Amino acid sequence: MAVAEVRPAVVSDAAEIARIQRDTWRSAYTELLGEAAVAELDAVELEKTWAETIEYPGTRVFVAVEGEFTVGFCVAGRAPESEVAAADGSLPDDAATTALIASLLVEPRWGRRGHAGRLLANASAWLREEGATRGISWVAQTDHPSLGFFRRAGWSPDGTVRILDTGSTSVREVRLTGGLDLELAP
Repeated sequence: MAVAEVRPAVVSDAAEIARIQRDTWRSAYTELLGEAAVAELDAVELEKTWAETIEYPGTRVFVAVEGEFTVGFCVAGRAPESEVAAADGSLPDDAATTALIASLLVEPRWGRRGHAGRLLANASAWLREEGATRGISWVAQTDHPSLGFFRRAGWSPDGTVRILDTGSTSVREVRLTGGLDLELAP
């Protein structure tokens, strides 16, 4: 197996990140999101969006690399109030120090090699450096592999749910929360 590592993304990674999102959504999320939502992923627009995300202040995109291949990515930053608020709109005492893992994807063909764990651990270390004390992430209630991954990392549902309309279906997401003191196993 080639050397695996995680590094901050640069704008030139945008095309690969967009490809990973398209390919992963097609292979793993078409049934969940609906064919129409996945079909609407335009390569040019998606690459532009990722380039903007990589340069967005206060956000960091990490990429997982194995050998010469980019195999996954993670987007991390401070959680907007709308993401951390309770269902009634109230904010927890630690809202100002809560971080958001907005996306964490590894191509299925590169799965089960520790890439997601390395991505989350690196993002968590950076978030701690930025003053964050805990993290949240939204995961589809039926995405059992992702839910299991976050649970193994010590994150758990906090009781907050939301419904996303993809245009052809509705997706129920649960908010997970957990510590940012994750370490990579030797």
